[in-house]
Amino acid sequence: MSSPAAVFIHYANLSLSHAENTFNKIPGSPILVRYIKSSYKNDPWRSLLELFLVVFAIRTVFQSRTRARREKNFVKLTEKEIDELVDEWIPEPLATPLDSFEAHELATLPVISGPAGPKPKLLNTGKTVLNLASYNFTGLQNNETIKERAIETLRKYGLGSCGPPGFYGTIDVHVQLEKDIASFLGTESTIIYSQGFTTISSVIPAFCKRGDIIVADRGVNFGIQKGLQISRSTIRWFDHNDLKSLEEVLESVAKETKKKRMPLTRRFIVTEGIFENDGAMVDLPKLVELKQKYKYRLILDESISFGTVGRTGRGLTELYNVPASQIDMLVGSMANGLCATGGFCAGSRVVVDHQRINGTGFVFSAAMPALLAVSASEGINILTSAPSLLTALHENIRTIRQVLEKVDLIEIPSHPGSAVVHVYIKNPNASSNGLLSPSSKPAVHPTSTKPSNPSSIIPRNHVEHDYAHEERLLQEVVEEALAQGVLITRAKRLRGQEGLEPRASIKISATSALTKKEVEKAA
Repeated sequence: MSSPAAVFIHYANLSLSHAENTFNKIPGSPILVRYIKSSYKNDPWRSLLELFLVVFAIRTVFQSRTRARREKNFVKLTEKEIDELVDEWIPEPLATPLDSFEAHELATLPVISGPAGPKPKLLNTGKTVLNLASYNFTGLQNNETIKERAIETLRKYGLGSCGPPGFYGTIDVHVQLEKDIASFLGTESTIIYSQGFTTISSVIPAFCKRGDIIVADRGVNFGIQKGLQISRSTIRWFDHNDLKSLEEVLESVAKETKKKRMPLTRRFIVTEGIFENDGAMVDLPKLVELKQKYKYRLILDESISFGTVGRTGRGLTELYNVPASQIDMLVGSMANGLCATGGFCAGSRVVVDHQRINGTGFVFSAAMPALLAVSASEGINILTSAPSLLTALHENIRTIRQVLEKVDLIEIPSHPGSAVVHVYIKNPNASSNGLLSPSSKPAVHPTSTKPSNPSSIIPRNHVEHDYAHEERLLQEVVEEALAQGVLITRAKRLRGQEGLEPRASIKISATSALTKKEVEKAA
């Protein structure tokens, strides 16, 4: 005779079998079963989390919305009390009120009447000034040939498709622009983005995922910082434009991986050709050497150097005679170097095709207007056929630096070949050995011989500056320069949002559209 436990187990099995047969008759149930089995096999914790979320969602849907009204402690207010509370309520402002300095800066902001060329006219005074604030490096901003081609394209295609490139936004001029950039740089393929800022912040997370290792310069621009943050990769930092520090970090990562027996992951070096925040220039041949030695992929942002460096503006690869094929992902800006809009990423065909379905700035943004794509292509043709524009630009850069280097009260951290010249206020408390010199390397403050912590973006010998005080002094210089007929600007920062706060500076943008005499007078 069977025991009661055996009888219970028998009937329980029959009940489960009946329930399983009934469930399998429901349309779509085999798909759900296969999904649960696969999910549990690969990641049981995910299955538990999904089950918890389903239960929580069901509970939330059926939960009473008026439970608080049944509580004993619910306070019922009279109409008069409600009106008094409403009258006393003061909403928080949508934006932080401007302080006195911000209000003054906004009130004195110059407004240009007409096109923003090398000699714009100010609306409030009617005065013509020399423009050293715009990124009009090679004078393409008011080029008549580009204007004519843009007008022709506008009449033929209209303003834009207002659709993403992967859907119906791509037209023939976009394809031609990608071919022109690839041919200009000497890469296998190129992809264009409609916004310059989102280019690098889309390229990085398209390739770098959680668990991957990125070794980045501490002085990278805000767009790169956002890309690093979105990627959720493991970030290791090296000192700004210090390739010796880079090698030490690469070596430490190799030792850590071997010691902890970490799995093999994708690894990237991320830096800039010419740094947006201070104009320093990286040593590209040494960088490529380290990349190949430690087997890393290189993401190089040439948003400032493209269109300004080299005999024809091809950037650091032309300046240092490094084949562009040795740069895994070469990112640049058409808004800066070609006076158009958007950015690009050049590399192998595999690298480019991967971004067409994984680059968020490409997939989810409308394609750039056709007239700006044609303007960028025409700008490339002009740079290729007229290298004298780059010669004049480089001559004007030297002229600006020759004048500024004679001033004792300022520091110039920018590289002599940078078309963007940053100017710092000289630190009166620093010794002569601690001052920034007119080279590509930042100041070295020998307070400690220990290397910086690679896990922190803050360097060990970080020097704090009085940003507010320096910005006020620099703003006075900007206003005085404008009174003298020269338009310059302070480098605008997102205070409190950047990982490492860049130092306050004046940013002077050289241009070939002005003569040497005009540049010398402006400087």
